[in-house]
Amino acid sequence: MRLISICPSNTELVAYLGLTHQLVGVDDFSDWPASVQTLPKLGPDLSIDMDALEALQPDLVLASLSVPGMEKNIEALQERNIPHIVFNANSLNEIAQDLLTLGAACGVTDHAQKVATEYLQFIAQLQAVAQTVSTHPTLYWEWWPNPIFTPGQVNWLTEISKLAGGQNLFHDFELANVQTEWEEIVRRNPDYILMAWVGVAYERIKPAHLLKRPGANELQAVQMQQVYVMEEWLYCRPSPRLVEGALKLAQLLHPESYQQIALPNFLQC
Repeated sequence: MRLISICPSNTELVAYLGLTHQLVGVDDFSDWPASVQTLPKLGPDLSIDMDALEALQPDLVLASLSVPGMEKNIEALQERNIPHIVFNANSLNEIAQDLLTLGAACGVTDHAQKVATEYLQFIAQLQAVAQTVSTHPTLYWEWWPNPIFTPGQVNWLTEISKLAGGQNLFHDFELANVQTEWEEIVRRNPDYILMAWVGVAYERIKPAHLLKRPGANELQAVQMQQVYVMEEWLYCRPSPRLVEGALKLAQLLHPESYQQIALPNFLQC
């Protein structure tokens, strides 16, 4: 099949199913695995060049609603009658379902089931360890700085926080994304601050920006020097790569408890 992915997380789903060789084009932000760097780039994920996409004669386009604004791409695919699948995972279990859906569409159902099972087993392994830790520090995840957006309860980062033996500071908001004010974060006083600004290069995110805010130096996380810039590709994309991020976070929060845990084979592709 001739596959096109117009979202980084979808490109990663393709890779974990061993189908990267079937990709004929990707969006500009798809950067993993390294082999996709040589493929035709079709524009930013929110502004795909549909003429260029159609010229590649895809058998299937992998679209997504994981980033607000993707609807325009999906409408264009429908108007042109281009075969496509739309993913929209908000949870770790939904990512397992995405693997199965893509596997069925590409004729690799058995392999997709194997990968999904291994993925879910690794999640269960992390859950088992998380239940043994005695402290569960609060984690403030910053997805966007102005206005401030942070993940709520219906979000994979709340799940990842639990798997790593922590607790999302805004787990009590029954939303996927929460717009809040800096004063509320100061009031909640997190143990850790984790900065992962979506769409911003890792090296451009500086804790110094956050430390200029009123009352920042009084926060527990700042006083304990527990402010970290986190990799967008491990925490902000709905693909199995999130559990690699979960393990990295767990080894940061509880190094002794998680030190013996190794990544499953399928994550080492």
